[in-house]
Amino acid sequence: MKRFGKHGEPRLNRSVFLLLVLCLLFSNNAFAQASAPATQTTPQQIAAKVDEYMQAVVRANNFTGSILVARNGQPIISKGYRMANFETGTPNTPQTKFRLGSVTKQFTAMAVMMLQEQGKLSVNDSICKYLADCPALWQPITIRNLLTHTSGIPSYTDFPNFMQTIGTRTAPSALVETFRNKPLEFAPGEKYKYNNSGYHLLGLVIERASGKSYADFLQENIFAPLAMRDTGYDSNQAIIKNRASGYAQQGDGLANALYIDMSIPFSAGALYSTTEDMLRWDAALYTTKLVSQKSLDEIFTPFKNDYGYGWVIKKQFNRKVIAHGGSIPGFESFIARFPDDRVTLIVLSNNENAPSEKIGRDLSAIVFGEEYKIPQERTTIAVDPKILDTYVGQYQLAPTFIITITNENGKLMLQATGQPKFELFAQSETEFFLKAVDAQVTFVKDGSGRVTQLILHQGGRDVPAPKIK
Repeated sequence: MKRFGKHGEPRLNRSVFLLLVLCLLFSNNAFAQASAPATQTTPQQIAAKVDEYMQAVVRANNFTGSILVARNGQPIISKGYRMANFETGTPNTPQTKFRLGSVTKQFTAMAVMMLQEQGKLSVNDSICKYLADCPALWQPITIRNLLTHTSGIPSYTDFPNFMQTIGTRTAPSALVETFRNKPLEFAPGEKYKYNNSGYHLLGLVIERASGKSYADFLQENIFAPLAMRDTGYDSNQAIIKNRASGYAQQGDGLANALYIDMSIPFSAGALYSTTEDMLRWDAALYTTKLVSQKSLDEIFTPFKNDYGYGWVIKKQFNRKVIAHGGSIPGFESFIARFPDDRVTLIVLSNNENAPSEKIGRDLSAIVFGEEYKIPQERTTIAVDPKILDTYVGQYQLAPTFIITITNENGKLMLQATGQPKFELFAQSETEFFLKAVDAQVTFVKDGSGRVTQLILHQGGRDVPAPKIK
């Protein structure tokens, strides 16, 4: 899942490898955008521009899902696009239920803070107070370290065999065994590294402190009080009305996404919801219905790498934005809240390759009258195989991360360290794009025509990678 994550965080779905990599490299810049003077637009104008943009995303990026843009708690536009299930012809609507991936983490963090206010735990407690057979290395790790991704515990979603295990039902305690005896990657509190293991452990902490299952605690203490009737812990067995099926990009079309047993993401990414319910959640965060203002302030105070408790807190368009994304096989999600403007953007997609974070950024640009680009459909051209041969080699994106380009029977293939191969499609002799993810590659030549580097374009960022071999 992208991480079961998003907004610049490592996730689980390895098929979107570039998102995985760029999130690791550039999580600090996910919302750092230049701004221009905003112009005033009416709600009707915003709705029209949003729909125009989304129709373009459907054509250019095969988007399927639902979006919601709200101001002062009232939807400006709330609409579904394409299908919740292509086999049955069921359309997406504002009531369609989507898996959230790492957007789950903000609910997990809220549950922890509720238990703290009930006196059942403290974020300063050692996690070993709540975990059975806690290894000695974990004794200094606090609940706060788990909340802020500063524990140093290795993330189980980074293990080489992870994708081979996601279809097997696994009890939360059994999954812990896969990383319990691993050495820490750094001293607790020393660094930030996005970590699904940490949020998985938080689910066990919640269960131990509350005496209830993770799913039941959230249902009774968050979803029911907020009338979030279309939100819950997803299940592979239960029949859930209005639930979307998940898809993955395959060539120019879609295919059913890889199966994942929902015991695997647990408290790091197993919830589902609708755009309408997510707006109810957003509204509650402006109140003290769940926790005190002191606890809310703690949740929304960034620690390292602008990460608070289940949220990233940054600036976009010179405005404070609180956001997070998620990805899990078949689904992409994103929520951004501009608290000073009372503007909220929610993007839920049942295409795991949907650029949900970029969509959210562009929709916010529409609301605030900032610059954005309408996505364009890409057309491919044929390139002489001899030219393709000049691009073959290795390019260094980061010290330990290499992109390898090969020419396989006239098809230019890209493979990143530890990732599968993806075909590159030419739109000019030097410019290529991927269909599996919203990313482009430009090859750069010197005056003699020798290829010296490639530039990776994704999410508004241009990342050079020198040719090293």
